[in-house]
Amino acid sequence: MRIARNVAAVGALTALAVGSATAFSTTASAAPNVTPQGVCGSAYKTVNSAPVGSLGTIYLTYNSSNGKNCVATIRTNPGTLKYMSAYIYIPATEEWAQDADAYTSYAGPATVYGKGYCVNWGGNIDNVYVSVENSNCGSLKEHRVTEVR
Repeated sequence: MRIARNVAAVGALTALAVGSATAFSTTASAAPNVTPQGVCGSAYKTVNSAPVGSLGTIYLTYNSSNGKNCVATIRTNPGTLKYMSAYIYIPATEEWAQDADAYTSYAGPATVYGKGYCVNWGGNIDNVYVSVENSNCGSLKEHRVTEVR
């Protein structure tokens, strides 16, 4: 009888722990209709974007008041957790930022100072990866790569 009570107590505690973790967990995910400005901030304007197959879009945004770029990867159809990422890199300064984890709706923000510099940026949703190099710098030709792994 004592073993049965212990098993029941362990089961009840496990259910309580799982329920609490679910109720109080936070992620960078949000409801459908997420926008790049909702992820990066209202002062950020979209200056470039790249499709991630049919799964979503990666947005490059810029805030002219502080000179910062921000990248957000947003799913077309939010839902179950999928591995996602958003990254940005400034080759001239070697500054970079990234957000990567399992999310239901979006990854980001990834933000760096980029005024006057070329930027490399990208991310992924599930197994579709996109990278954009030499972006938004005028004199260099932008190079985009989409890869399914």
